[in-house]
This record gives sequence, structure tokens and C-alpha cells, in this order.
Amino acid sequence: MKLSSNTILITGGSAGIGLAFAERFIKAGNTVIVCGRREEVLQQAKEKSPNLITYVSDLAVEADRIALFDWVTTNYPEVNVLVNNAGIQQRFNVLKADAKNDWGYFNKEITINMEASIHLSMLFAPYFSEKENATIVNVTSGLAFTPMAIAPIYSATKAAMHSFTMSLRHQLSDTSVEVIEVAPPAVNTDLGGAGLHTSGEPLDAFADGIFQGLEEGKMEIGYGSSVNRLRMSRDDSDKHVENMYNAMKKTIE
Repeated sequence: MKLSSNTILITGGSAGIGLAFAERFIKAGNTVIVCGRREEVLQQAKEKSPNLITYVSDLAVEADRIALFDWVTTNYPEVNVLVNNAGIQQRFNVLKADAKNDWGYFNKEITINMEASIHLSMLFAPYFSEKENATIVNVTSGLAFTPMAIAPIYSATKAAMHSFTMSLRHQLSDTSVEVIEVAPPAVNTDLGGAGLHTSGEPLDAFADGIFQGLEEGKMEIGYGSSVNRLRMSRDDSDKHVENMYNAMKKTIE
């Protein structure tokens, strides 16, 4: 992936990992568009990075995703990079979850983390295939490889996105479109709620590490503890998941 002179759309780019990526892409000489559901949060991001272009979009809504694609390609036809970063994480005990009366709460995690990213990839892939250089970056998770049992839907959606990203990379291998997977470990952001990831990797160090991977031309990029998980054996993965669950299960009891 070339790191300058791109026009880049980052979903969920108003805070956390998405904003950290946006700031680095701007510094490298790119035009960066970020979208998010809350206008006030987008405005705060723009105050922090005045060169950001912002657009309000609820990725849980199919019509909003199509409108986002239409708006970006009409107003910024040179767009050539999509970063599917938006995501939510919900931790719960399946024995206590009210899946009968509150399925919408749980389904939103599937919609945002998986459906929206797949839909946007499929919208932009044909458009990007006409470009000289283009890239789709899917932000998955180390939990795609070693699920965190207290966040079962999150882990499952990230595993699905890992699988989809592999398929997309093969299908686009004869085009100009690169497909890159970024698999973060726990990073110190507000994912899942304030204070849940304070022991995670520092955000700036993580973002710098991912950009180093982009500079090196890697197609799968981990950082910190997620690096080993990308190639962990099944036996080691099973043990890792068990240990992690035993250490965290009290938080959902």
C-alpha cells in the first residue's frame, strides 16, 4: 500500500484507533474522510485534526451505508482506500442475556462489526478495481484467532471478518486492489466501555506499529500479543482461550 497521496475513508474514525490512523494518514500527505454516527463526536475529532473531512452515517442502517458510498464517490471520486474500522464490543453471560426481548441489542454488534464491513467492501471493491492503486483495510482483532469467551459475538464477528478478508484478497488478486488485515490486541481505547482496556497497548505506540507494518508491505499486521496469535497452533489457541476465560469470567457473573 502506498502511504501518501491517497483519498481514504475510515469508518468509526472519530475516536480511538480510527482517529489515530486518520491523524497518521493526514501527516503522511493523504486526504482523509471519517464517518461516525454522532455529529458531536465527529466535530470534536475535527477540532483536534482540522484537516479531517467528516460525514455522519449510521453503519447499522443499510440505506446509510449506500448513501455513504454514493456521497464519497460523488464528492471525492479519487477515493482509493477504505478502512473498515468501526466496531463495538459487548461482554455478557449467555445464561443471563435476554435474547428474546432484547435481541436488537446483541444483533447490533453483528451488524456493525460484520455486516457493515462486508457490505462496504462489496460496494467499494468494483469501484476500486478501476483505480491504478487501491486498498481495502479490514480491522479485525487478535480475538479473531483466540476468542475472548466473555465477548462471544465480538470474537465471532472478527473471526468472520478474518475469513472474509482472506476470500476478498484472493478474489481481488488479479486487480489493482490490495486487501490488508489489521489484527489489534487489546488497545487502550474506550472499546466496550470506558476503562475496560486501560491495561491494553498504548494507542500511539500501537498505531505507529501498524504503520510500520504498512510500510513493510505486510498483508496481515498484528501488534504486541496479537502477533503470535495470528499463527498460533490449535492446541495453543485452545489453552490461551481457556486461561483468558478463567481470568475474566467473574466480570460477567
